[in-house]
Amino acid sequence: CPRFGAWEPMADEHLFAKVRQPEEAAGIYQDILLTRASDEMVHKMGQDGGLVSALLIWCLEQGYIDAALTSYLEGDDGSSWKAIPGVAATKEEVLKGAGSRYTYSANTLALDEALERGFSKVALVGMSCQSSIPPVMWSRKIGKIGKPIQLSIGLLCSKSFDDSIFEELFWTKYGLHRSEITKMNIKGVFQLWMKDGSYHEVNLKECHAWTREGCNHCPDFAAEHADISTGGIGESNDWTLTIIRTDLGREII
Repeated sequence: CPRFGAWEPMADEHLFAKVRQPEEAAGIYQDILLTRASDEMVHKMGQDGGLVSALLIWCLEQGYIDAALTSYLEGDDGSSWKAIPGVAATKEEVLKGAGSRYTYSANTLALDEALERGFSKVALVGMSCQSSIPPVMWSRKIGKIGKPIQLSIGLLCSKSFDDSIFEELFWTKYGLHRSEITKMNIKGVFQLWMKDGSYHEVNLKECHAWTREGCNHCPDFAAEHADISTGGIGESNDWTLTIIRTDLGREII
């Protein structure tokens, strides 16, 4: 487990040669920006500003990476809303995985598939718990397995939910079937867009019972150990809050 022992200062020292101070609430960083994809299709398919998709596509084209560890929705049409780890090596595969899921996907488990497909330079897209993995491993001198991870893009995350929330809350109480959902977001409330064009909001307090247990103990909302941390903020649905942490992150941005 990467979060065993003094993992936070170990990752800080490895990445930044110093430890985060209490007043650095967003973690150690170089820049904070609001960004959006300039390609209109990428922007539209993305969650907020579409930055993560735009970054991955650009990094693939420029040779920084040859694949990304990301997540997809199970099934051909994505109507299951069950998040699963996967590998994206083309623009089409990146866009297929665009958008947020609020149930857990262990994206690092896609590394085996990436290696089997012959990729050696990969980006890891993951929540804070996952973006801590490479620097902690490298700090502990057990980083050989993580060597292919060349870039880490972290997702701002306060919690993820158990998959049963779809049936036990959204369907049972509100009559919203998972196969009819087209998009989800969290902006103070759980937002759901449906195939029939309707829009619904669920109070987040109602969702707390389906929080994954480990998320109740997570100290890292801001994905502090990624090269670039990204997320949505407030009412700015068309922009991505972007925290640039490392020299590599700044170079790519």
